[in-house]
Amino acid sequence: MTAPTSKDLVANAWRIFASRDAARIAALFTPEAEWIAPRHNATAVALRHADHMIGAAAIARFIAIDMRRQFADVSITFTGLHGDGSTVVVEERMQATLPDGRPYALDYCFVFELQDGLISRVREYMDTMKGWHTVFGTLPPNHPAGHGATAQP
Repeated sequence: MTAPTSKDLVANAWRIFASRDAARIAALFTPEAEWIAPRHNATAVALRHADHMIGAAAIARFIAIDMRRQFADVSITFTGLHGDGSTVVVEERMQATLPDGRPYALDYCFVFELQDGLISRVREYMDTMKGWHTVFGTLPPNHPAGHGATAQP
């Protein structure tokens, strides 16, 4: 039997993320794993949550519980899955429903680093401006167009 590739491990991780089972999710990560997202991204701000999580339990709690407070009816579509050794890059589009019923759709890129078959670090990238506008309907604070200005489509 052939051992799963890094790409197989990461693709399977997304299926386990969808289970909302915190124990199964935590088991995918090294104990000191990190999940690093852009500072002050809309999801972190809306949930009053850290944008840099450390530890398998913290990451699992966010995926299984906290994220579900912001997003319902989540649908993930992979647009790319690229692996080289212990690094896997996932390109995806997430669609969901926000708490007020509005639709959410955003493209993401995740860089997974694996160690001994477990996820040791995830770096998350997205269009932070579009995410902020979708969640809050305004420009992010300190945007050059002006504090609290309404974004134009």
